Amino acid sequence: MKLLPKVLVPKKSIAGTDDSLGRGPDIALSTAVFLVIGLAIDSATHTRPLFTIILVVLSLVGNFARMWYVYDDRMKLLEHERQQRSISHQGRDSEASSVNS
Repeated sequence: MKLLPKVLVPKKSIAGTDDSLGRGPDIALSTAVFLVIGLAIDSATHTRPLFTIILVVLSLVGNFARMWYVYDDRMKLLEHERQQRSISHQGRDSEASSVNS
């Protein structure tokens, strides 16, 4: 009996999810890690809320900056793709009008 080769088909991503589902837990986890590190430093140095507040704020600022840069890169990519599609449609339209003439 001949075994048929297995054809691997890549899974299609669900429209609109990209990597959005992982962002919330990622922000919560990194903030929690910085919170624990801040609490550990504060308990070691007896400066109760100082390092905790500083590290949590730094974590949140870093996460939002990362979200902004990811968003900005994605929008630039989509703008570029839209522009390329527009240019390719213009090329087809000019070819069609020259054929009809």
